[in-house]
Formats: sequence, C-alpha cells, structure tokens
Amino acid sequence: MTRKLKLTTIGNSTGVVLPKELLEKLRVQRGDELMVLETPDGIKLTPFDPVFAQQMEVAERVMRKRRNLLKKLAE
Repeated sequence: MTRKLKLTTIGNSTGVVLPKELLEKLRVQRGDELMVLETPDGIKLTPFDPVFAQQMEVAERVMRKRRNLLKKLAE
C-alpha cells in the first residue's frame, strides 16, 4: 500500500492524520498508542505493546552498558 499523508499542526506539535483504512489494518482507534520502530528499511508503526516496550528498554540499557563487548562479538 502506498499512500501520501499530510503533516498538520496540532497545538505546538506536528501530527499525521491516519486514514480509517490504515487504522483498521493496524487494529487501533483514536486514543490508542503506537510504537515507532526504526528499521533498516525505514520507519514501522505498530500498536503499542507495553511488554515489548519494556523489553526494548532493557535491551537498550544492556546495549549501552555492554557496548564494547557487543562490538567485539560483532567482529
């Protein structure tokens, strides 16, 4: 699916209005939260999953703390 979306001003912020069809595909509705994930292919939007968000926070802490070790493992 390729679709052009328009950025709009929302208070002091900028937002994107998601069409109804996209909301249905994401299985979200007004007031729900979305996760924004950076991938090698671009940005991915998914419904917010608190368990996954917590796991990602832990992973990011470990990656920061063990940066040098992970770098050597990757070599």
